[in-house]
Amino acid sequence: MTVNKDGYNKAVFFQGMRHAIPIGIGYFAVSVALGITARAANFTILQGFFASLLTYASAGQYAGFSMFATGATYIELIIATLVINARYTLMGFAITQRLPSDVTWYQRMLLGATITDEIFGITIARPGRFNLYYPLGAWCCAVPMWATGTAVGIAVGSVLPPSLVSAFSVALYGMFLAVIIPPSKKNKVVGAFVAISFAASYAATRLPFLSNLSSGNRIILLTVVISSAAAILFPVNNKSRLRIQAKPHSKLPRKEVA
Repeated sequence: MTVNKDGYNKAVFFQGMRHAIPIGIGYFAVSVALGITARAANFTILQGFFASLLTYASAGQYAGFSMFATGATYIELIIATLVINARYTLMGFAITQRLPSDVTWYQRMLLGATITDEIFGITIARPGRFNLYYPLGAWCCAVPMWATGTAVGIAVGSVLPPSLVSAFSVALYGMFLAVIIPPSKKNKVVGAFVAISFAASYAATRLPFLSNLSSGNRIILLTVVISSAAAILFPVNNKSRLRIQAKPHSKLPRKEVA
């Protein structure tokens, strides 16, 4: 069975939306706690909604709302957000390596706007040729849930008990596990470096020099060092990479070849 390009892209878009449903549910739960923080900074429901819809960066938003509440300047907010979210630059570099040559500059900008930790994870893990419509579909499902959860958190304010707020804050960790466990089970090298990443992340919070860095800078440093070590010690065979990229997704119609 073959379909035209528009039909294939539509199928990929809705696949991205389906795959992002668990992410959206986790986003909603966590962003309720974020909304409570925004309420403490005197954000209205509408302000909090659009802040999350346009930013959707959990750590950056937590820091931003907290700094705003203490009277920080806009310059300080911008610098702090750039530092905390600098890891997305690395994710953008990683996705760029998989982009087809016919992707335009404005499509690249649109793709960059969809990047979150979880959407990046499912996009990179998706087999087959990279398709821009997959992360776009995931974004359309997950990010509105993040913004809605923030608005709900502002609305309920301090009504929720602290124990429930703490439970909400753990939700994303379960989502990260859902992203890393399948490839770790398939590839022992990936599993080993995931374990190394956990250990190194903990050690970085205890070592004298690294513990003085911000969490965002520690993430950047560990990502560069560990991923570079993995690439040097266990390079991916070009033939294996081509086989992976050529593998069609089992749940999508095959794209018609011109």
